[in-house]
Amino acid sequence: MENIFIAYPINIEQENVLKAFFKALKIKFEITRETPYDKDFVNMVLQAEDSIKRGKGKKVSSEEFDNLWK
Repeated sequence: MENIFIAYPINIEQENVLKAFFKALKIKFEITRETPYDKDFVNMVLQAEDSIKRGKGKKVSSEEFDNLWK
């Protein structure tokens, strides 16, 4: 079975370096803009992160956390 490596370059420079590296070593690669995650789920997570940055989050103690699922 082949190993699969997934990289997440954060800018075009990193993307170009990865492409050059794979080409230099003659490693087969593909690029896709698709994500394996559901778009609604991704948006929900991004909105939650934004809310936390704006101070709208709630801190939960470890004791409260343990009781969430009871």
